[in-house]
Amino acid sequence: PSNPEVEMVWNRYYTYDGITDFCKKLADAHPNLVKVESIGKSYEGRDIWALTITDNSVGNADKKPGFYIDGNIHSNEIQGAEFAMYIAWYLAESHNEVDYITSILQDKVFYIVPTINPDARENFMTAPNTMHSPRSGMIPIDNDRDNLYDEDGMDDLDGNGSITQMRRKSKRGRWKQDPDDPRLMVRVGVDEQGDYELLGSEGFDNDGDGRVNEDGTGYYDPNRDWGWNWQPNYVQRGAYKYPFSVPENACVKDFVLQHMNIAGAQSFHNTGGMLLRGPGAEEDKGTYNATDIQVYDAIGEKGEKLIPGYDYLTVYKDLYSVFGGELDWFFGSLGVITFTNELYTSYMMFNEREASNADRYAFDKDLLFEDAFVEWKAFDHPQYGAIEIGGFKKNYTRANPGFLIESDAHRNMAFCLYHAYHTPKLVIDEVKERSLGGGLKEITVTVANERMIPTHTNHDVKNNIARPDYISIKGVQPIAGMVVQDEDLNISVEQKNRPERIAVDNIPGNGTVKVRWIVKGNGNYTIDVDSLRGGVVSQ
Repeated sequence: PSNPEVEMVWNRYYTYDGITDFCKKLADAHPNLVKVESIGKSYEGRDIWALTITDNSVGNADKKPGFYIDGNIHSNEIQGAEFAMYIAWYLAESHNEVDYITSILQDKVFYIVPTINPDARENFMTAPNTMHSPRSGMIPIDNDRDNLYDEDGMDDLDGNGSITQMRRKSKRGRWKQDPDDPRLMVRVGVDEQGDYELLGSEGFDNDGDGRVNEDGTGYYDPNRDWGWNWQPNYVQRGAYKYPFSVPENACVKDFVLQHMNIAGAQSFHNTGGMLLRGPGAEEDKGTYNATDIQVYDAIGEKGEKLIPGYDYLTVYKDLYSVFGGELDWFFGSLGVITFTNELYTSYMMFNEREASNADRYAFDKDLLFEDAFVEWKAFDHPQYGAIEIGGFKKNYTRANPGFLIESDAHRNMAFCLYHAYHTPKLVIDEVKERSLGGGLKEITVTVANERMIPTHTNHDVKNNIARPDYISIKGVQPIAGMVVQDEDLNISVEQKNRPERIAVDNIPGNGTVKVRWIVKGNGNYTIDVDSLRGGVVSQ
């Protein structure tokens, strides 16, 4: 945007206050496009902000095909919030400047929730943590079930705001320093003796159970909490009490169910550069049939072109089994085409597909000028004695370095907008009249969907998830109404009840449906098309 109303810097990360400030400023600057609301409270009482973005001068926002985006369900996967905010900012600031954006905001409505885990995000941003913690929210759990709880979590021994690693010299150790880069620890071969043993993350045994750092705040996994193919913790590690027992997820669920016009969705995670579709578990693969997978493939393969280094993959087949994931809830429960974007990939370091552990150190040394690494230094540990602490800070390897945030956000935005563009766009393609004599007339209407995604996925139709699409006629008296199956052979199926409003199961992507009425009366009449996920159109 050449002259944004809301000035933003996209080479940094924002605290919860920064996210709140951004959401309110964007809504204030663009009242005709942006509405901000709290969709509920987090466990610690923070508002979960949602932005609704559309051109409110054109049509009813609630009647437009909706596209849902969220980020940061896992607190250490922080860039999802910045990417979601970037999309909101770019949409609002480019309206009436970029034709594509102007058009898409006339046709669609975007629902954007930057962070659905604000408590743990704030903890990750402001408290000492590793790059992997906290993953969950802030509900306290005795993770190792010893009835002892380490209320302090991990301990920042050197006070630098990150939890790094501990190592100790040992003539029987299985690790040594890399001769090319002494910062890097490498495992020795079976026929070698090392110099060090690795002791894990910084910390003490604060609860006296003989273990260090086993009771971080959490552990549950908010992305194992959704009400589709949910399994308890002994089957799916990380599951909490029951589906939607995590309060933040329950807020999202309620918001989404109040906006059944949502026709596409994407959720931002990290890391690995992946565009993931379901199913999460092999047991659920029958939910995704060939017709719906065709649509997924077309969008996913486009994403691979838009975001170099990213791969379009299937969760259970290419990664591991996930039960109770958000991705599957959106598709399984709602029939909505949904992707999870695993943001950032090692490809971005040197534009090479294969990246070694040594490359991570080289990237820090040559491009971040060793800003991401804490040099090893001596420390007298109360349990371990003389040790050394050091290693990568919490914001390295998973999160985009500052200079790589905006380009990755922009490419992921382009992928989201391509997906959103292909949610249904309905037009009344043709209206034909034929006199039948005796004051009767035959009216045949063709309704076309000019985009790839149907008004109802095959899974949706099979399970009657969303209501049918309705095509209605007003201004004349319908004697009979029918769905035309083959106009050339004059094959149709009559709808005997309420002939003025014909229900159709689906208007296919890049396809048409035909309906016909036998009517009495002359003069003007109106054809209305009302689709929950395809919008409304009248002629």
